[in-house]
Amino acid sequence: MWGQLKRDIKAVFERDPAARNVLEVILCYPGFHALIFHRIAHFFYCHGLALLARAISQFSRFLTGIEIHPGARIGEGLFIDHGMGVVIGETAEIGNNVTLYQGVTLGGTGKEKGKRHPTIGNNVVISTGAKVLGNITIGDNVKIGAGSVVLRDVPANCTVVGIPGKVVVRNGRKIADAQVSEIDLRHDELPDPVAEMLLCLQRQIQRLQQRVEELEAARDEHVPLQYADGPQGKVHSG
Repeated sequence: MWGQLKRDIKAVFERDPAARNVLEVILCYPGFHALIFHRIAHFFYCHGLALLARAISQFSRFLTGIEIHPGARIGEGLFIDHGMGVVIGETAEIGNNVTLYQGVTLGGTGKEKGKRHPTIGNNVVISTGAKVLGNITIGDNVKIGAGSVVLRDVPANCTVVGIPGKVVVRNGRKIADAQVSEIDLRHDELPDPVAEMLLCLQRQIQRLQQRVEELEAARDEHVPLQYADGPQGKVHSG
């Protein structure tokens, strides 16, 4: 228990530059408070005292704004930054050195029984507002972008963005080359496939618009034109 607490405090200093001292972490970090309550609730849950465990988890939710079901299995070094609105379901499993930002949901997709929540690997970063739903597995060293909705398994060393979540980087240098103890928290530098597609469409429209203007100018001036899509070197009369 004490070893877990020390590791949880160490995780705060590793991943939050605003943390100044241990006393500040103990008194002022709701994510750390939620973890302490969860460790206690999980102990009672595993020993058949489900009602007491749920009461503790609900009290923790009231104090911190973070809801962790006492049945969830959480490894060492979990860091919940800010934490308001974070939800972790009953059968969720979280590995070591995982980072969750506010509004993250590790939830289910229906009323099915048994394993119905995600399994999160080691060194995973799940950004603000992301939803990871269902009995899926998120591999080690994965980054999930803000607002993403992940419904399928994600291999290790990937970056996922979008709704539904799509893998946009796999075995990228920064992730694949990182050591186990190094966690890439730069979730503000993820690629945006939607924005890239819009830029491609915008460039295509500009090219078409320029071509139309050239054709109209040539028609007005009755100047011969050389079409880009015609045979090379062949001139077509306007």
